[in-house]
Amino acid sequence: MNAPAPESLAVSLAVNGEGYERTVPARLTLADFLRDELQLTGTKLGCEHGVCGACTVVLDGAAVRSCLVLAVQANGRSVTTVEGLAAGNELNSLQDAFHRHHALQCGFCTAGFLMTATALLDQKPTSRDEIREGLSANLCRCTGYEPIIDAVAEIAGVSAETA
Repeated sequence: MNAPAPESLAVSLAVNGEGYERTVPARLTLADFLRDELQLTGTKLGCEHGVCGACTVVLDGAAVRSCLVLAVQANGRSVTTVEGLAAGNELNSLQDAFHRHHALQCGFCTAGFLMTATALLDQKPTSRDEIREGLSANLCRCTGYEPIIDAVAEIAGVSAETA
């Protein structure tokens, strides 16, 4: 007979460069850990099924849906949330490009797009089509996507003429 799964487990992880150690319920999602345990509410919960992308964070360099990752799966790893992008009150270049290109309206999806784009930019996209594909799993009901693609393309150094 199998032993019952533990109800709580210890986790140790870095979030936005700062170390945290907590004992958490074994089934606590990373999204809920970030929001409830660390008060990092920039990570939004939309569909809670991994479909919308609002909860995207960067985990060891890869964009992941934090509603689908358990906090214990992040043990020993590094997480970056939208709060980790800016330096104090100074927006990073991607956040500034989103602002200049009006790549947000209601703002609910913005953090997820910023985090997906952050991981995508590390892959050095060379065309608007690559950017479009890289962002395609994030949903926005307000912007029509083009301003978001324009902002990411600017930071990637992809011209408007590059398909």
